[in-house]
Formats: sequence, C-alpha cells, structure tokens
Amino acid sequence: MSARIFTPHILSELISAAAQSPRKRQHLNIHQNYEDSCQRLFNAVGTDSYIRPHRHSLDPKSETLFAVKGKFALVVFDEQGSPQQVSVFGTQLFGDIPPGVELSPGAWHTVVALSDEAVLLEIKAGPFDPQAAKELAPWAPEEGTPQAPHFLRSLHQLIAEYAPAG
Repeated sequence: MSARIFTPHILSELISAAAQSPRKRQHLNIHQNYEDSCQRLFNAVGTDSYIRPHRHSLDPKSETLFAVKGKFALVVFDEQGSPQQVSVFGTQLFGDIPPGVELSPGAWHTVVALSDEAVLLEIKAGPFDPQAAKELAPWAPEEGTPQAPHFLRSLHQLIAEYAPAG
C-alpha cells in the first residue's frame, strides 16, 4: 500500500471506543511497532478522562501533540505540582488558537479535552520503551481513585479561568 488514509469513520470509531472505555480514552497506533524511529498515534480523549500528570524524563524525548478533532488544554506544572502554564489548542473550528503543542521531556504535564469528540495526534521519537514511557507525578492522584475526579474538576476550573470558553 502506498498511502494510508485516515478517514472520518476511523476517528468516529475511535471516539466511540473511548466513550465506552472506563478511562474515557482510546488510542490507535499508526506506527508499526515499538522499534519504529517515529512513534505516532491517535488518542481520542473524553472531557471526563483524567490523564494523571506525568513527564517523560526516563526516556527523554520531546512529545508533539496536534488536535485532529476538537479542543484541548495542556497544563504544565512545576516540581511541586503548581500549575505554571495553560495552553489551549485545537482545530480551526475553535477560532484562532494553535493547532498543537510540543513538550520537553522533563515537563510535568497533563492534557484535558475541552470538547466532545476530541482526538489528538501524538508524535514522539522512537523506539518506545514501555518501562520508561512516563514518570507519574507523585503529587497527583492515581487514576481510578476517589481523588482523581476532584483533581480533574480543579483542572477544568483552572482552564476556564485562564481561557474562558469561546
């Protein structure tokens, strides 16, 4: 095959799978395997999906995120967990906002979906080492704990204060 086409149907199926997932997100690898020199994947993320803040310092490679569908916020934290930066990005449907962001490996961060049917394209240099994929923030609640939804609500409030809906 000389070209692989990523149809709206593929994204819709991914969004549906995310909605049914307990974590409210679902990814689809575009790369062939973990040894590929460029790791690429789509990640459908629900507005109620909590992605625990983390960084990629164990396998230090920059991470690039583009909104393929919808609107997102990137929140960057300092070492103690205090928010330092909020960057809203998304597709042109949401006005004059950037389509993506790039993160340095040592940046504590999380991504929050701000619209229904939101899909990211994530790009990172390979190969991928699942044992060193991410270092979870010790100051943030674990996924699935009673504290996680409260933390996610506080992130949504922070984002709303920084960049009101529009």
